[in-house]
Amino acid sequence: MVVRARRRVAHDVVCLELADPAGEPLPAWTPGAHVDITVRPGMIRQYSLCGDPADRGSWQVAVLREAAGRGGSVHLHDRVAAGTLLTAGRPRNAFPLVAAPNYLLIAGGIGITPLLPMARELAARGADWRLLYGGRRREAMAFAGDLADRHGERVLLHPQDTHGLLPIGAVLDDLRHSGLGEQTAVYCCGPEALLTAVEQACADWPAEALHVERFRPAQPASRDSDQAFELRLARSGQILTVRAGQSILAALEAAGATVASSCRDGTCGSCETAVVAGEVEHRDTVLSAAERASGRTMMVCVSRSHGERLELDI
Repeated sequence: MVVRARRRVAHDVVCLELADPAGEPLPAWTPGAHVDITVRPGMIRQYSLCGDPADRGSWQVAVLREAAGRGGSVHLHDRVAAGTLLTAGRPRNAFPLVAAPNYLLIAGGIGITPLLPMARELAARGADWRLLYGGRRREAMAFAGDLADRHGERVLLHPQDTHGLLPIGAVLDDLRHSGLGEQTAVYCCGPEALLTAVEQACADWPAEALHVERFRPAQPASRDSDQAFELRLARSGQILTVRAGQSILAALEAAGATVASSCRDGTCGSCETAVVAGEVEHRDTVLSAAERASGRTMMVCVSRSHGERLELDI
């Protein structure tokens, strides 16, 4: 992919427009999707697509510069310009829009990125929706002006330095009192404090009503109680031992098995693998409660067997 354009969209946020160097149409995607970008050799990062899904000629990703991060965002800010070539994977969507009578979108900071195309699609559908968008300062809230101009009163901009924290509880209470609470799909993306607050506020809502996307794990999985277990690969019949403190993904790679992976912390969904037999201890932040309960798939980068044996469709 070639960086066709680069523009500053907020303080410490740049938007990169990616295109096929030969001008070929790009793979289709839906709101909520993200792509893996190889920032530099050995460093892959996930970014939400925030442009228009109808535009097959380019993709857009917005990158927040995080000086205290792992180096990917700083590299994209400091070393990538128009004309730079980057490797990108195909779009994946673990945060899709579901059908609902009403929608509430809640964004904090750079968490606005997956919600941008959702707002565009919901507006095009004529759906009933609102967006709450908070940030530390107005000048740090990417795309805020575009959203207000395009969608008007459906968008509530709430900079923390002038307005305080997002009024999550008040908005959810209004939905309850209006009778729309059980009909509303809530989508939230942003920092962990915001996600936790929304999860707590929606604790008594139907489980399927809340959809969140995390850029990082909710909390590091404890390895203290990990036990070794036997792993059978159903397609080959090979049997492996996954040691205490070792991930299934690491054990598979050590045995020469090829499994797609990217984030390695249970947030991107690229290593999702079908479970043939056994009980899973889920540690990812991708699968819904219903998907976890079904036991059909797992993220092998962080999740483990809940018993002595597990069999995967590999």
